Amino acid sequence: MSDDQTAPRTTLQIRLEPGVPLPHRAHADDAGLDLTSSEDLEIPPGGRALVDTGTAVALPTGTVGLVCPRSGLASRHGITVLNGPGIVDAGYRGPIRVPLHNTDLDQPFALRRGDRIAQLVIVPFLAPALEQVDELDDTDRASAGFGSSGGFGPGHRKEG
Repeated sequence: MSDDQTAPRTTLQIRLEPGVPLPHRAHADDAGLDLTSSEDLEIPPGGRALVDTGTAVALPTGTVGLVCPRSGLASRHGITVLNGPGIVDAGYRGPIRVPLHNTDLDQPFALRRGDRIAQLVIVPFLAPALEQVDELDDTDRASAGFGSSGGFGPGHRKEG
């Protein structure tokens, strides 16, 4: 690599509000970094809340952060990320806030500061140049439509 080129950054710079724990992986080979709530709040049955994590990041160029639900919260309490996965662009430096939805229609869900609420998965992405064309290449699924690989698309019925 020549002197005028910059090596890709392999560290993640993180800014935290006072008292907020550093996001971490539960196991060394886990993809997701646990994000925690920086506030106490209650999400009513069927309700939603935009939850602050007290965390901001500087993602490396050529990556995107995906804010994903935690499977334990979803399976045990019906709590999910409303727009999951949420997108954190590499140029964004503001606080990461997570829109949580309580799918339980009977029970409120209490969050306490420090509770793990979501995972941040950092992945590379492509940003291709856009080219408008009159036709696209044919494939064996070229115009089969939504659900074209099976399932419940046009012409399919759920049995039972």
